[in-house]
Amino acid sequence: MAQALRKEPNIVVTGTPGVGKSTICEELSRKTGLKHLSVTELAKKHNISTSSEDPEDPSTRIVDEDRLLDVLENDLEDGGTVIDWHACDLFPPRLVDLVCVIRCDNKILYDRLKARSYAEKKLQENMDCEIMEVLLLEARDAYDSEIVVELKSEKTEDIDSNVDRIEQWITQWKKDHGKEGDDVKAQQQDGGKKDEDDPMFLHG
Repeated sequence: MAQALRKEPNIVVTGTPGVGKSTICEELSRKTGLKHLSVTELAKKHNISTSSEDPEDPSTRIVDEDRLLDVLENDLEDGGTVIDWHACDLFPPRLVDLVCVIRCDNKILYDRLKARSYAEKKLQENMDCEIMEVLLLEARDAYDSEIVVELKSEKTEDIDSNVDRIEQWITQWKKDHGKEGDDVKAQQQDGGKKDEDDPMFLHG
């Protein structure tokens, strides 16, 4: 029922820190008008995180997931969001239409995290997470496999390609759910060829 009321889909973009998910979310939001919801920024704004008790990594913040869901509930019910975080399995499946797990070559990721001055323990934890495909497995366990896609993000061209593919998926979602916007309807009236006439599916 909730999905039927939404005019635009909710998309979760997740991945190990450093894979480029925030860049993809920002560009996707800019191109589609969907609201970019960074959990890191929301946690700061609403003061819903606490410092880690790990003495080796005191800078890490632990987000209160129950309070986070309270903050996000109205936006998710309305639809049209791109959620940006390193986890995904806490978001209610009924309110999630697509989960994109961003992946990156281990060597490239290692160099990115080193450039961010990650402490060795934190760096190794994130590398292990990527190598063991932890976030991909979590996504597949939490959501229908049909809505979980794995996308590589190792160079600028990958970002552009991923954003284009997700944008085409959004167009197809609107068509499938009878939510084409006025701009699409106007294009139909003009007889123009639409992207959704020949969609590039994310699993393709």
